[in-house]
Amino acid sequence: MSDAIDHPLSPPQDHRFWLTTSDGVGIDAVLRRGAEPRESVIVLANGFTGSYRNPYTRAIADVLLPIGDVMTFDFRGHHGSGGHSTVGNAEIHDLEAVVARVRELGYTSVATVGFSMGAAVALRHAAIFGGVDAVVSVSAPSRWYYRGTRRMRVLHLGIERTVGRFFLERFRKVRVTDRRWDPRPAEPREVAGKISPTPLLVVHGDADTYFPVSHANAIHEAAGEPSDLWIIPGMGHAERAVTPELSARLRDWVRERMGHRAE
Repeated sequence: MSDAIDHPLSPPQDHRFWLTTSDGVGIDAVLRRGAEPRESVIVLANGFTGSYRNPYTRAIADVLLPIGDVMTFDFRGHHGSGGHSTVGNAEIHDLEAVVARVRELGYTSVATVGFSMGAAVALRHAAIFGGVDAVVSVSAPSRWYYRGTRRMRVLHLGIERTVGRFFLERFRKVRVTDRRWDPRPAEPREVAGKISPTPLLVVHGDADTYFPVSHANAIHEAAGEPSDLWIIPGMGHAERAVTPELSARLRDWVRERMGHRAE
């Protein structure tokens, strides 16, 4: 099997899966496969309200395809998946169901790439479940209940109030639970040190209007080795802020950490 970065690609093929988490929630997932069988796969974890149908997610997946197949999915409560969103708590079970399935499919090297809420989930998943070979966190919060920006104050109104949850379900196809966290899950900054020795990349834009750069710094400072921190000038928040150039840099970083060799 070859995962060479310069391997000629035929048009990718999408294979849809319906997965079930350990707590019984159905997850809608799509695996983008190259023409030839490969050993490596990258799992993309979207931010809150995101979907594998999102053109930004698909664009990132297309850039990553030269180094491995790409599994995308919708978190619980999002679009075609079942259940209700817990905004980053129980979602670690969604990601674990996806990682377990790609292992069952025969992939021997797995990297997770998360964005915003999905980045927090990827960090917590790697620390709690393990089983991945590299982790990329893009635009992650380092702590919960952050209200230091206008966008986050608005977001909290949306998920904490009945009218806000109605709006999210009606117009964004996202169903949010009305239950508060009890107990509170460990924060990304509290578990980042447990990811080591799995390679970790923390990426954040200095123009992020949701979470300032201090969140990325806190995660990186708490992480063990090996870990890298990229602060991207002019970059905004999460998937829609990822340019083709940044996607290519992410691809190269993942390729090196997953042991790929250009042939």
